[in-house]
Amino acid sequence: MEKTINLKELLQSLKKRLFLIIIFTATFTVISGIVSYFFLTPIYQSSTQLLVNQAKNKNEVYSPNEVQTNLQLINTYNVIIKSPAILDKVIEKENLEMTSGELEKLISVSNEQESQVVNITVQNENPQKSKNIANAISTTFQKEIKSIMNVDNVSILTKASVGSLIKPNIILNMIIALVVGLMVGVGIAFLLEYLDKTIKKDKDVEDQLGLPVLGTINIINIDSDTKKRGSNMYINETRGDSIGS
Repeated sequence: MEKTINLKELLQSLKKRLFLIIIFTATFTVISGIVSYFFLTPIYQSSTQLLVNQAKNKNEVYSPNEVQTNLQLINTYNVIIKSPAILDKVIEKENLEMTSGELEKLISVSNEQESQVVNITVQNENPQKSKNIANAISTTFQKEIKSIMNVDNVSILTKASVGSLIKPNIILNMIIALVVGLMVGVGIAFLLEYLDKTIKKDKDVEDQLGLPVLGTINIINIDSDTKKRGSNMYINETRGDSIGS
């Protein structure tokens, strides 16, 4: 027998196990919040900006060729900033207990297309340390690039400030956990409904046994007044029989 999906029955199934769905949703959300707040290591981020541009006197004008040269140098600068030649001096300056390779993983260098501004971003577990490392990288690079490439076209545009928290995002994690918990709860509710083979109504007989229902016996609810009247009638009839005999 081909079975059809009844939306009303699905909603009734969810309503019947609403408490179970709420339990799963709340549990996932609370666990996510606890793990995010107490167990995940917070990471802070600080950023500084460098301007790649040759310093000029008032009477000098900017040449398009110089701008294009600076833009071409930026890709090279991005590599040099993350090189041991710069990072080893930063580690020594800040007394960091890590290698240049480990420090490199905490740094990202980027620039907007056709922009002479280089962004240096540092992530660290300590907000103050992320700031110090970012500023140390910018000042060290500005100093060392003069001897590395024999140019003096880098200036610090913006210094880094105390790092801001970027992860974990507790609110986002809890929202994701809430959705996942809701989906799990709904899935388990449907699974329990699918595994429940008990016959509760006449339609279940047709669906599970494939037999037509010829008739049903309804349950008659007798209230207390009716029961009392019935008892009195029985007592009176009993007394009448006793007297007649």
